[in-house]
Amino acid sequence: MPKLKTHRAAKKRFSYTGTGKIKRSRANGSHLLTHKSAKRKRVLKQSTTVVHSEFHKIRELLPYSK
Repeated sequence: MPKLKTHRAAKKRFSYTGTGKIKRSRANGSHLLTHKSAKRKRVLKQSTTVVHSEFHKIRELLPYSK
């Protein structure tokens, strides 16, 4: 069976944490920032983890990571 290819777009967007969870950045933080509150913009800068229901889909796109 041939090697699986890593999904390049997924590799740029997701990474694994040390404990094996998948880390992602939040949406809506790159434009139209003038009407968003400072608190909201601070939260959007932070990364978060992928929910469990999406974890298996993303793991298939990154076959050789972790």
